This record gives sequence, structure tokens and C-alpha cells, in this order.
Amino acid sequence: MAYIETYRAVVAPSDCDHLGHMNVSGYFQACSDAVIAFQAQLGLTPADVLKGRKLSFAVVRAESDFKSEVTAGDVLTMHTGLVEVGTKSAIFRHRLVKSDGSVAFETLFRCVLLDLVARRAAVIPDEVRTAATSLWWPPED
Repeated sequence: MAYIETYRAVVAPSDCDHLGHMNVSGYFQACSDAVIAFQAQLGLTPADVLKGRKLSFAVVRAESDFKSEVTAGDVLTMHTGLVEVGTKSAIFRHRLVKSDGSVAFETLFRCVLLDLVARRAAVIPDEVRTAATSLWWPPED
């Protein structure tokens, strides 16, 4: 199994809904931050995205499982890896883990590599594909 840590935070009371649980938007904000960190690891740094090649992965489908409660004060770590890579798309796996080791949330993001100028899917460059495959995380792990 190969993944990297892409996010770490403590849940604030303001992240929680009226039931005392982290709001659904908090899970996806963590994933959004994780994607930025993950694609930087693949060679698509924020500078490259904004001023260089102007390529960025964009989520087109998410399949998510909420596995345990998350409340204010919980320390969370996101692990991110690659499940699949195609010509223009990839599937990233995010697993949000609490400090006690329990999995709170898991999601698969199907992403296309978006050309930010043309606003359409682009072919994943070879060096990005190579970096991505080094972080392959089989679905059964």
C-alpha cells in the first residue's frame, strides 16, 4: 500500500453542525485540500497550476462512506493514494483517520486532468503518470 499524508487538522467547534458532528462540508473541504497536496506530489504544484502548465485535477465523481463520528477536538489525518490512472483521468482514494487510528471517512474521487485554459480534459503527462503510479493504493487495503 502506498499513500501519503495530505492533510492534518483539529476539528473546531465551528466545523460542526447543530448535532455536534463535523458538517459534511468539512469532509469535502479536507478532501479538496488533500487533492492540492496530492497533485503537488505528482508534479502539479500550485505555481505550475496557476502560472505554468495550467493543468489541475478536477473531481467529476465522488463515492463516499462515512464510517465513524467526527466531533470538535478530534485530530484528523488524510491519507491519499491512487487507485487507477487512465489517459485523461485518475481515481484518488482519500481516507480520513482519527488519532485513535479509526477510519472516519473514505472516498474515491474520479478526477479528470483539466486544461485550465481550454477548459477541457487533457492527457496526463508521462512524468505525472509515473509519479502517480508510485502512489498506487489497491482498493482492497
